[in-house]
Amino acid sequence: MNAPHVDVGHSRVKRRTFLLAGLGASGALLLGWSVLPPGQRLYRASRESPLGGGVLLNGWVAIGADDRVTVIVPKAEMGQGVHTALAMMLAEELDCAWEQVRIEQSPIDAIYANLTVGRDALPFHPDERGVISRSVSWYSDKLLRNVGLMITGGSTSVRDLWNPVRDAGGLARATLVDAAATEWGVSRAQCRVENGVIRAGDRSMRFGEVVASGRTLPPATTWNLKEPSAYRLIGTPRCRRSWRRRRAEHAAFGLDVRPAGLVYAAVTMSPTIGGRVGGFDAAAAKALRGVREVVELTGRNGGAPGVAVIAERWTVATKAIGALNVQWHAGPESTLSSQQVHDTLRTRAVEPGGRTFRRVGNVDESLASAAAVIEATYDVPYLAHTTMEPPNCTILARADGAEVWVGTQVPTQARGAVAEVLGVPAESVNVHVQLLGGGFGRRLEVDFIGQAAEIARAMPGVPVQVIWTREDDVQHDFYRPACVSVLRGGLDAAGRVVALHAVNASQPIVPAYGARNGVALARFDVHKSSVEGLFDQPYAFPAMRVSHHAVSLPVPIGYWRAVGHSHNAFFLESFVDELAFAAQQDPVAFRRALLSDHARARRVLELAAERSGWSTTPSTAADGARVARGVALHRSFGSICAQVAEVSLSSAREIRVHRVTCAVDCGVAINPDGIAQQMESGVVYGLTAALYSEITIDRGQVQQRNFDGYRALRIGECPVVDTFIVPSNDAPGGIGEVGLPPIAPAVANAVFALTGERLRSLPLRLSKATS
Repeated sequence: MNAPHVDVGHSRVKRRTFLLAGLGASGALLLGWSVLPPGQRLYRASRESPLGGGVLLNGWVAIGADDRVTVIVPKAEMGQGVHTALAMMLAEELDCAWEQVRIEQSPIDAIYANLTVGRDALPFHPDERGVISRSVSWYSDKLLRNVGLMITGGSTSVRDLWNPVRDAGGLARATLVDAAATEWGVSRAQCRVENGVIRAGDRSMRFGEVVASGRTLPPATTWNLKEPSAYRLIGTPRCRRSWRRRRAEHAAFGLDVRPAGLVYAAVTMSPTIGGRVGGFDAAAAKALRGVREVVELTGRNGGAPGVAVIAERWTVATKAIGALNVQWHAGPESTLSSQQVHDTLRTRAVEPGGRTFRRVGNVDESLASAAAVIEATYDVPYLAHTTMEPPNCTILARADGAEVWVGTQVPTQARGAVAEVLGVPAESVNVHVQLLGGGFGRRLEVDFIGQAAEIARAMPGVPVQVIWTREDDVQHDFYRPACVSVLRGGLDAAGRVVALHAVNASQPIVPAYGARNGVALARFDVHKSSVEGLFDQPYAFPAMRVSHHAVSLPVPIGYWRAVGHSHNAFFLESFVDELAFAAQQDPVAFRRALLSDHARARRVLELAAERSGWSTTPSTAADGARVARGVALHRSFGSICAQVAEVSLSSAREIRVHRVTCAVDCGVAINPDGIAQQMESGVVYGLTAALYSEITIDRGQVQQRNFDGYRALRIGECPVVDTFIVPSNDAPGGIGEVGLPPIAPAVANAVFALTGERLRSLPLRLSKATS
């Protein structure tokens, strides 16, 4: 895939001075902002030093006598490059050389709580800046800071830590400068910092010399943040910085963990949704050489009941699973089918009522007086996550606590799940977060972690590594919800949109997730994720109503990459294309008119159109097939992305995507290489869902088991992806999920341009008849 075409813009951040209001015995401090923040985010309760040693200047950075700078990051690295981006932000303000920087995963502490994920869950339109939205957001921050929930998800990592991490770097720099200035008898203003060296006139002192001198380093009371024009690291392409591994024989991913005395566990779980264990032959499994224990699983944190076998080798454990001869009670969902799910959703989608998330003008009157009314029904199936590294967890259980090695997006919840099973205080459970072989929302769940604790409890003092097979993973996921959406749009005689009415029917994620994961804040009856991507877009519809019907179904659901945006972008952007066609207008020009009040989104759309050659005729495919273009624009996670897909059909009428032009405005582009990589990742993951993926159910059982039945996009099918970063004056937006939502509608719209056939269901499937 091609390197990004980068034109990086920086946010205009005014120079700020931070004042310490007080430093108590606990190390807590207050920052003197015009409105006090919910809680300080610079000093953690524990003063644990990093692995490489050095002086801990605050909860985010330590410096060693050898000049090595250890940046302590609380977010999980799952391929999105967040460790590198956060380290760049801190190193920028610290003014050290990039070569000095090392990265270490943080312990669990309240200062690392994710506040942005709470703000994003509030049901406000992104353009709302009123007193109510600001007040509720402030209280959300305060509450989440006190709860201390650490989460990597929702494309919030950089957004959430943009200020705290830069503050930590600026504070550390000021602290080091103050120490050097005191020794030299000069003012801070007479000192400057360059690449980890403090200078004043002809005198100089390396960071390592400052911390190695034995002098006390009281924290600075004021510090300044750099002007964007002074950035040296932010905005420059950087390769990913190495990650310091913590114990367990230098493990990297969860599957690499190898503590001394390790044994392995394989599992089998109820093949029917809502089923349970009826009986099994433990003696037959234990008769196999190398088998240590058989454990019945109750089904923790929303997971399925089942049976586990612990053995000296995982191959032995999997063989013993076959010897168990488990009998299953199918339970009440043994007649459930995908058709029943689909019929239920379609019925609910056309019912009156539902929860309304956005209301502008009078939709009913506007539609009644419209010159033309277009109506369409769209639907999407359940989807699995299929991370490359299947769920796994290693636990050493003791009477007084536990060591846990796991790739997780929610270490606080992981610790709580293990503590609950073992009956020990949460503080006695040490969670060592490993690199994640993909997350996509699956590792926001702790079912496999609670399960591992239940298994490890049977062998105290012995580390047990639980590994799921791909079949376990696909058949026991928390799936992206199936959804049906009914959209109606009205046009006046001039082809202008006068009204849009959208109604979704699906299972709401938040209440289900909160109930099984012990997150009280998520148990409220909030369905915003079900309609995000519909009610919160930048289009100026004169009249608009977006509603949702919450549907109760037994299929386990959870957060999937881009969540509601992943399907609502397909619904809305496909329908906007339908409106453009009905109005006999060019799809780009039609959208541009709807963005008359949103210059930022309009710039993104225009850049995508320009760079894709929208106004020109695309070249034919290598086999001579005609190529057509489709466009989609979508705002999600604080960023805006437009994509143009170039599509042709094979002789068997299979959809082929040759090139995708991405334009993205994600605010300050911290690492352009990382942004391009995530756009490519979103396109590939989104194309898999657009062209192939679906989870189907028959007699209460998921029918897909592995990649033969749940197909992924193959290397030879990957399109060229060109990424163009729009200069922006805004603070950073998200990027990890932003590239996914537009790809399905862009491809579907290209298929319509190519064939005249409007595809309203995912995965996209053309009729096989010759056109």
